[in-house]
Amino acid sequence: MIIQSLLDTDLYKFTMMQVVLHHFPGAQVEYRFKCRTPGVALAPYAQEIRDEIRALCSLKLQDAELAYLGSMRFIKSDFVDFLGLFKLNEKYIHVTPLSNGEIDITIIGPWLHTILFEIPVLSIVNEVYFRNQHPRPDHDEGRRRLAIKVEQLHGAGLQELKIADYGTRRRFSRAWHEELLRTLAGKLGVEDKRRNVTGKFAGTSNVLYAMKLGLTPLGTMAHEYLQACQALGPRLRDTQVYGFEVWAKEYRGDLGIALSDVYGMNAFLRDFDLYFCKLFDGARHDSGDPFSWGERMLQHYRDNRVDPLSKVLIFSDSLTVPRIIELYERFHGRCQLAFGIGTNLTNDLGYEPLQIVIKMTRCNGQPVAKLSDAPGKNMCNDEKYLAYLRQVFNIAAPV
Repeated sequence: MIIQSLLDTDLYKFTMMQVVLHHFPGAQVEYRFKCRTPGVALAPYAQEIRDEIRALCSLKLQDAELAYLGSMRFIKSDFVDFLGLFKLNEKYIHVTPLSNGEIDITIIGPWLHTILFEIPVLSIVNEVYFRNQHPRPDHDEGRRRLAIKVEQLHGAGLQELKIADYGTRRRFSRAWHEELLRTLAGKLGVEDKRRNVTGKFAGTSNVLYAMKLGLTPLGTMAHEYLQACQALGPRLRDTQVYGFEVWAKEYRGDLGIALSDVYGMNAFLRDFDLYFCKLFDGARHDSGDPFSWGERMLQHYRDNRVDPLSKVLIFSDSLTVPRIIELYERFHGRCQLAFGIGTNLTNDLGYEPLQIVIKMTRCNGQPVAKLSDAPGKNMCNDEKYLAYLRQVFNIAAPV
């Protein structure tokens, strides 16, 4: 059984789920799976994936797990009570092998009851694929590569550089994920601001391993939240602002990182006015040129008379350790910095990782989409809606 706890997922799934419970409990959604890696045949593993999903749907949160969630100051008691009764339901997810060798995974149902599928299902697909493709994986090569990363992070002038693990969804395996987290905690030192302990390893997005290994759980919001607001908010043009306002209303100053690339950087900066500059702790980069994005964010804070040194820029798009070091050297001393490294950390054993995603495509019967600064990351099956979205947010169509 690949997934053995409902906590084996990213923290932002729970933080978004709490918003759904309190503000959008009746929302209906649809998610679709996509493998961006060409030539990958997942269809032969469809039944194996189904079996793992069936096991996932048998899980309930245990008392110790609920107590851990309840210990987070931003998680409310009624949400913990709800989670105590919660189970994923297999009727909302459908896995279909296709004649071309690909696989179709569709999730349709109440947002509140489907939001926790994404991360464990992606982890399942990854592990099923790699244990079939590489039944005797070269873990020594993975350890060698991890040791190089650790050595690079200990380089001269990088005393204040910290990284976090964001790689649950595309990890090679559950066992490898735990091993590398233990290695990073031991070799880099764990940062714990509550106990005034400094280290280069800031924490993990994975709630289970945060609890199990004494790490800091990290995360705020994801694209699906702001996408769903396209269907749940007021007029379309105001939905990004609406999403930020509902988030701030729910968390009252906690979890204050705004995601910047659902409509592209230009549209984000138009909406992220003085109020949001002061209200939110910072912003997260997840597509487009990170150096340009960082410079624009710093200038935007200065234009709004906000000291960039009081704000956090989080970089999380396809990071490698050398790229993190480049970004650190560019922006260190100009703002607060955080780096979330995913696939290159949790799936770097010498095999080509899968580029797989599960994205929300509909909410309450209407299409939703993101128009990020990397067109390859867009995922919507309704071209008319995409054209309308570009028109409303004044975004040029890709050439």
